[in-house]
Amino acid sequence: VSNATVITLDISGTTGMLNNYRALGAAVRCLKDLSPPSYPVNYVHCFENGNTTEIVEVYNPLTDKTWMDRNLGASQAASSKNDANSYGDLFQWGRFADGHQCRDSDTLATLASSAFSFADSAWYGKFIKAPGSPYSWLESSLDTNLWLGTRSVNNPCPGGYRLPTDAEWNEERESWSENNSTGAFNSPLKLPVSGFRRDSDGKLIGAGSLGYYWSSSSTSSTGGYLNFIVSNANVAPNFLANGISVRCLKN
Repeated sequence: VSNATVITLDISGTTGMLNNYRALGAAVRCLKDLSPPSYPVNYVHCFENGNTTEIVEVYNPLTDKTWMDRNLGASQAASSKNDANSYGDLFQWGRFADGHQCRDSDTLATLASSAFSFADSAWYGKFIKAPGSPYSWLESSLDTNLWLGTRSVNNPCPGGYRLPTDAEWNEERESWSENNSTGAFNSPLKLPVSGFRRDSDGKLIGAGSLGYYWSSSSTSSTGGYLNFIVSNANVAPNFLANGISVRCLKN
């Protein structure tokens, strides 16, 4: 098809719909999409019954930010800081939700040759072990834009949501009543201590005691993350191959 449809109007009040050449320069008026947010195409959900993570909003008036009320892969919002049903999935930084994030996914000892995962990729759906420096799941240099913003190519969040930056996690942390795991759970986000999956062997570590949450911030060798325990909390860099929770922020 060589033409596109345009709406026309003139000073006499005449309007109409015409086919015109695609090279024509014309004004654009945008329409807001009011359809409910949904997960990206080809998202692999880890629930055995085929469910998806319910998209429920929660608002923090101290930061004026709206978030999902639960971690990606969680069956419910946390009822306590060690509520196992609220722990959810554990992502390697920058990877899409191809199934590798499931807590019981198979592991692979070979690094991925691409940041993109397709059904015929050797690493599709597998947690990639990285026991040595630079502790990345990818054999080449990392694209630091993989998770940056709602339109990033590997953004696992539903439409209109994205991962927070380091600065946004710090803003949330500074709004807590306590700078520790108790403050994390008592905040509007009710963040649980969901643990992480170790980069070297894929083993689950610290569920019930460690809270680790990825940010979208990164360098070529590390990803930013929020971490909290019973005594303190901060935002710092972490190795890309660790499996860590994701909580999505509304754009």
